[in-house]
Amino acid sequence: MSAIIAAAHLSKWYGNVLGLNDVSLEIEDGITGLLGPNGAGKSTFMKLVTGQLKPNIGAVTVRGRPVWNDPAIFPEIGFCPEHDVFYEDMTGREFVAGLLRFYGYTQAEIRERTARALDLVELTADQDRLIRGYSRGMRQRIKFAQAVAHDPGIIILDEPLSGLDPLGKRKLIRLIKEFRTQGRTVLVSSHVLPEIEALTSRIVLIHQGKILAQGDISSIRKLIDSHPHQISVRSSDPRALAARFVADASVEKMTFAADGRTLVVETRDRDVFFGRLTGVVLEAGLAVDEISSPDDNLQAVFEYLVGK
Repeated sequence: MSAIIAAAHLSKWYGNVLGLNDVSLEIEDGITGLLGPNGAGKSTFMKLVTGQLKPNIGAVTVRGRPVWNDPAIFPEIGFCPEHDVFYEDMTGREFVAGLLRFYGYTQAEIRERTARALDLVELTADQDRLIRGYSRGMRQRIKFAQAVAHDPGIIILDEPLSGLDPLGKRKLIRLIKEFRTQGRTVLVSSHVLPEIEALTSRIVLIHQGKILAQGDISSIRKLIDSHPHQISVRSSDPRALAARFVADASVEKMTFAADGRTLVVETRDRDVFFGRLTGVVLEAGLAVDEISSPDDNLQAVFEYLVGK
């Protein structure tokens, strides 16, 4: 398959801050997930792809054409940014319709496309409310509506599921998957692995402006699961709990937190550890107040992969 989006040795910096570092990447038809912690370079890459930023080094092309300073290619691209940039005193309908005017549609076409986009994200009932009164989820949906109202063949979505409730996430995930069946190209970013997994098996890992890995979900999962996870267990007697795990094969390292009540366990097999933990707690008669995993976000995982 030929690449729809291609980046070659792409670098972008802001003063002394490096946003993207020598990225070469090809994105084909279908859905590609861009996965990385906050500040990894996801938004910078998307702004370069959509022609909002000029690269310091390298080039990015869309359908074989350099995207920078080529307005003719913009109607082919729909962009949903991560951060809100609204005219707060506009209604949702006025916002979408106002942006559609830039594409040269007639008033009748603008009305039709606006109504269709708002219906798509289930905002028809709220289309005449001022955006300043929208909830976080509604603001996410109106951004999505403006990104697809002109029926672009390439859709760039920067953290589109952020701020949505579980039902809203499921609906948007289903909608994005429908775009794939329509033959569109979708690039979607997130810092939450399950969100990307729900959308696609084609994943690109990005961290500190560099591409760490890319491939299908199984290969990416193997990389992530190789990371030693930290699990914090706050209990009535953390030392007694630690004594039970001294010789346990699932545990690589144990330390005590400063509060004196929390045992921090490092393991490469969380499932085995959690299974063993339940039995140990019951056998020893310990009271467990809280179990948490600081590595539920991807920051520590990526730092581990960078250091490999």
